[in-house]
Amino acid sequence: MSNAWRSLREGLARTRQAAFGRIAQLLGATEIQESLWEELEAALLQADVGVAVTEALLARLREQVRREGITRAAILRERLQAELRALLGDPPPLNLGRHPLEVVLVVGVNGSGKTTTAAKLAHRFQQEGRRVLLAAADTFRAAAGEQLEIWAERAGVPCIGGQPGADPGAVLFDALQAARARGYDLVVADTAGRLHTKYNLMQELRKIRNVAAKVVPEAPHEVWLVLDATTGQNALPQAREFHRAVGVTGLILTKLDGTAKGGALFAIAREMGLPVRFVGVGEGLEDLLPFDPTAFVEGLFMDAASAAT
Repeated sequence: MSNAWRSLREGLARTRQAAFGRIAQLLGATEIQESLWEELEAALLQADVGVAVTEALLARLREQVRREGITRAAILRERLQAELRALLGDPPPLNLGRHPLEVVLVVGVNGSGKTTTAAKLAHRFQQEGRRVLLAAADTFRAAAGEQLEIWAERAGVPCIGGQPGADPGAVLFDALQAARARGYDLVVADTAGRLHTKYNLMQELRKIRNVAAKVVPEAPHEVWLVLDATTGQNALPQAREFHRAVGVTGLILTKLDGTAKGGALFAIAREMGLPVRFVGVGEGLEDLLPFDPTAFVEGLFMDAASAAT
């Protein structure tokens, strides 16, 4: 078993124990009764899967049971896992590794874990052989640049920032110029946390994106929205507004190890169609894992005995 898979299933413990464990119990070795559907609906909603996704899932499962004459709940469990896995889809290849200089823009609301995530991304890409530079384009929060510099030092990645209150677009411009001059091939840019409901702040984010495009053709090559898993269904409106503002290309789910609300991922996947690229399962540099949709769904339904081994 890989360390990544072990970390993922350990990180999913709260979601599994609080919500999906109940679903797994419901769909044990019993016959399918009408009352089971009501209990399953309640359990899916408790798991933060969301009303629309729950209704769609139950409709599909009822149709399969009717059409195929399924009577055992254990088979229904397998079908539910398959439906959840299908919701997550298969992510397209990253738009990275094809250009001399590439830009990843990291966006999200306050407190989602953007700054640490940006540093973890830089570390991961550096481990893969990329020459990475961090851009501290969060000039709004006074401690953000200092925090990113500390993480950058841990990761062994250079960081370029500006004074608190400086124009974040200018900081990114300087970072991109420095990267080009010094022969770096990837810039990971941390941006200020902003409420998705604040129009002016979202406009500022558009300007940062435009700066990247002016300096580097086709940039930003990826725009990743960092979502705090503990927010549950509240992550969905965030995803809508950030996508509308800057064209999000993928999601990063943080704090998955500290919440029972991991089911919200299915609602976001169904409505937005955005791939989940990474999940955060801890505080260390290595605790940002590439998202594996199959392992994610299996981890949600793993029973306690299997999870302990």
